[in-house]
Amino acid sequence: MGIFITFEGPDGSGKSTQIQLLTEYLKANGYAVVTTREPGGTPIGDQIRAVLHDVENTAMVAEAEILLYSASRAQHVGQLIRPALEQGTVVLSDRYADSTMAYQGYGRGLDLMALRRITEFATGGLMPDLTIYLDCLVQEGLDRKQKALAQGKGEWNRLDQEAVEFHRRVRQGYMALAAADPPRWLILDGQCSIDKIQKEIRQVVKDALAAMG
Repeated sequence: MGIFITFEGPDGSGKSTQIQLLTEYLKANGYAVVTTREPGGTPIGDQIRAVLHDVENTAMVAEAEILLYSASRAQHVGQLIRPALEQGTVVLSDRYADSTMAYQGYGRGLDLMALRRITEFATGGLMPDLTIYLDCLVQEGLDRKQKALAQGKGEWNRLDQEAVEFHRRVRQGYMALAAADPPRWLILDGQCSIDKIQKEIRQVVKDALAAMG
């Protein structure tokens, strides 16, 4: 069985950069690695992502939003993540179910127990072995994202244009999730240097791989 590692954090926290560096490191050390993202990760999931992230879809209600994210996740787990893990692959995902709890639960204010039931159904109970959370101040993350966009990188999606207070609730939600399950979470300061963050990630991942034999 492989190992399932997810990356969480506000947009602009540096997840994509760290995932790329970790992927290169693991491959150089002989590991089979699948790198993916949510929403998306499969052709069907990417079609759902386009609907979810379209800035024109301002009429989307929170209940539709969570069900679309969960539909994408169900396809992701069934088509890509579980098969890869069964082949002994290291799976690195840019976002997973914790994003739903943080964004739709704490951000939107949807019932957390209902979200857990929906997520359990969509994933078949699949949980990450390790979740790496890159923390950064809300405005810092948004500013970074806008700077990247000016350089032709990334996307500005429907959730990005929410009020700053929404993003603050999301960040608080992540902290609550990590506090409730400390062994699974590694919290890092996303405002540290890229190299420093990557060094800490590599050490924790090496330990996790060694523990799994």
